[in-house]
Amino acid sequence: MLTNRGESETLGTFFKFSERRTNLSTEVVAGLTTFMTMAYIIFVNPAILATEGTGLSVPGVFFATCVAAAVASIAMGLVANFPLALASGLGLNAIVAFTLILGLGLSWQQAMAVVVVEGVLVTVLVLTNLREAVLDAIPLSLKFAIAVGIGLFIAFIGLKNAGLVVPNSETYLALGDLTQGPVLLAAFGLVATLVLVARGLRGAIIIGIFITGIVGMVFGVVPLPQGIVDFDFDTSTIGGGVLAVGQVLQLSLLPVIFALFMTDFFDTMGTMFAVAEEGKLIDEEEGKVPQAKRILLVDSLAAILGGSMGASSVTSYIESGSGVAEGGRTGMTSVVVGLLFLLALPFSPLISVFGGSLPIPDPTGGNDPLFISPVTAPALIVVGFLMMTTARLIPWDHFDEAIPAFLTILTLPLTFNISYGIGFGFISYVLIKLSRGRAGEVHPLLYGAAVLFALAFVWPALQGLLS
Repeated sequence: MLTNRGESETLGTFFKFSERRTNLSTEVVAGLTTFMTMAYIIFVNPAILATEGTGLSVPGVFFATCVAAAVASIAMGLVANFPLALASGLGLNAIVAFTLILGLGLSWQQAMAVVVVEGVLVTVLVLTNLREAVLDAIPLSLKFAIAVGIGLFIAFIGLKNAGLVVPNSETYLALGDLTQGPVLLAAFGLVATLVLVARGLRGAIIIGIFITGIVGMVFGVVPLPQGIVDFDFDTSTIGGGVLAVGQVLQLSLLPVIFALFMTDFFDTMGTMFAVAEEGKLIDEEEGKVPQAKRILLVDSLAAILGGSMGASSVTSYIESGSGVAEGGRTGMTSVVVGLLFLLALPFSPLISVFGGSLPIPDPTGGNDPLFISPVTAPALIVVGFLMMTTARLIPWDHFDEAIPAFLTILTLPLTFNISYGIGFGFISYVLIKLSRGRAGEVHPLLYGAAVLFALAFVWPALQGLLS
């Protein structure tokens, strides 16, 4: 039987702690930080997928979300040794609920089957090395721009989740209402976390989350947990997507499958590179992410897993950057996240205190309140700042590189979609290189990707003309 020291050394050898200049305690803190910043999906995913009329139940989706995220994150850690956690993708779950089920009238089983089919397609591209080849075809300037754009995207999500930025009918966005308790709590949490980070305190982000949550409970802004454990699990969604695959293999669903495919294909590549850049895990000479094929394979299989479990497509989470910011450098971080998702199953009352949402009045005058996550939102804003530092690596004095990078950074957060930002970058890069007579500097696969993005952007217009 190994001693604690022996167990630590064994884990260190497997996950290459020394090579990546980390240790077990750092990886555990990083995993806990990542989990806390993405734990909201445990509650948001059931809220979206179990919308009235979908036929899915909140307890069923809750169980599926936790288990699918746990299996996928642990697999990422063990197979790819990369600090990237996975869970049901926001946006993807909205497509499943509102487009496939409520829009097209598919059953929830058929909608999940569409996710399974899309995951199989992406897996085939990984196994044939095409997905990795596309990643290698992206120029370094765009890779850095994607990392910066995602940093802004994360910060924007954090500001939105904090209630510090709210919708406005005249100016699109406006400053939130600082008289509201949850918004004030988020502002306090942001200041506290920034102070801790600025002082160089190890574990500053996770400490900031706990301080914010405790202060929220003390002042009655965050509700006290209603109990400790709940073992009433609902497994009704498991397997439904697999059984309905034969029912969705039809031409009429190709546009939706393509939309899911494009989002999944490029979101993960951007997320993977951003996390690798934050953790200094990129090969400096070739600009490649180590074990990229394994990372992409786990991610594509996770999409199949999510559809099979009834949790929507499971994908890589950019919130993983929060754990990397705390020093996470190996797959042990992902394993810790996966284990925490499993532990969350019976402890949902406690998780809801830190990862749950609180209502504030709709500033546009609507009857429905806005829901924000003031405890974890500050962490996302801080992570966005940390990822912004990559901007210094973009060659701003070379316009044919800098302009596509700028468009990527600008459109990625403002369209609220990683794939759209990447699409604008690809298309502008190709067009500018062609306009300057430098067609040979563009990788052939980048031409193909730019064409696909262009088709995706104009597809709604083409549908209108054809109809």
